[in-house]
Amino acid sequence: MRFLSFVVFNALETLLRLSPFPCKTGLIKIGNTGKDSPVFLTCNFHLTVQRVKRALKRMDAFLLVANSRGINVWCAAAGGHLTNHEVISVLKTSGIEDLVAQKKIILPQLAAPGVEANIIKQKTGWRVIWGPVNAKDIPHFLKNNLKKTKVMSGIAFPWTQRLEMAIAWAFFLSVILSLIMIFFWPKSVFALILLVWGLSFIIFLSFPLYSRFMSSEGKKIGSFFSKIRRMSFQLLLWIGIVVALSAHNVLAEDFSWGVVLRWSIISFVVIIILSFDLAGSTPTFRGGLLAEKQLEVVLDKKDCRGAGFCEQVCPRNCFEVDKIEHTASMIGRERCIQCGACIVQCPFDALHFESLEGEKTPPEIIRKFKLNLLGSRLKKSG
Repeated sequence: MRFLSFVVFNALETLLRLSPFPCKTGLIKIGNTGKDSPVFLTCNFHLTVQRVKRALKRMDAFLLVANSRGINVWCAAAGGHLTNHEVISVLKTSGIEDLVAQKKIILPQLAAPGVEANIIKQKTGWRVIWGPVNAKDIPHFLKNNLKKTKVMSGIAFPWTQRLEMAIAWAFFLSVILSLIMIFFWPKSVFALILLVWGLSFIIFLSFPLYSRFMSSEGKKIGSFFSKIRRMSFQLLLWIGIVVALSAHNVLAEDFSWGVVLRWSIISFVVIIILSFDLAGSTPTFRGGLLAEKQLEVVLDKKDCRGAGFCEQVCPRNCFEVDKIEHTASMIGRERCIQCGACIVQCPFDALHFESLEGEKTPPEIIRKFKLNLLGSRLKKSG
């Protein structure tokens, strides 16, 4: 019964994934907890909580659910909805301090753009340990003495996540466009829904086939040719749809160029919406629409002490730390997606954002101000 409930909620919340879906905050005890049980923290996006609980189901652990306004960890951290304030609040109000012997809390790695481990330690005495990116790796992480492998630290875009994104976008678009279509061509609503779902599945599930065109290495982000290059697959897909529509209508007895034109425009609109910032909808590429995604992360060697926090929190495994020389290097600069986690966590301020013109955005700005949906930084940090 519990598994069936999980499947139903998982399906429902996948459909509504583009919208906040909050659940109750506070403390959850899993298994037979004791003074030495590990303490995990996550956001109050219901789907995330369910998946973390499922990953911990055969263990004895405490799970703290912080208020992220029902938004997933990464988006909430980057947008200022999961910050030091939310973490400190749940630590102080949940009663967890009376239940454990050691003050160590395991945070999801993707919370690093918004939560400063150093501040949590200063204000609460709790030491932050950055857990794996995916909840499914938690059991291995615990067995590995709270140490992550490169695979645990890195983000990917496997077919399961692509399928979820396809479903979420298809549901959202089919509802919105159907409400519009019903006033103009009510008989075509079902065909529209099929078109939206079909295109959404094609664009997201076939992503590995054309992902190399999304790379910005050596290209100026936001330029006209960069945008055309990024959408080359989608443009070819649209041309194929137009050709197929034309061929079908030529062969049909009730031939009408008006029908071809109508569905060509509709399919173009759907493809444009799905592809508007496809790179930003994936976890492995930087978005092309936000101004900050055009900046570069710069490592200042003279300030670096090789503490290794950048290596611990980078979701693209861009850093490598020399433990003998006590210095870090960006071995995977081309993979960087400008999430800012490394800048926020570095205790020596050895990292900053820099524009192509050489203008610097210092660490204190990244920590104090968080991104809104337009890519502007607003004062939201706790």
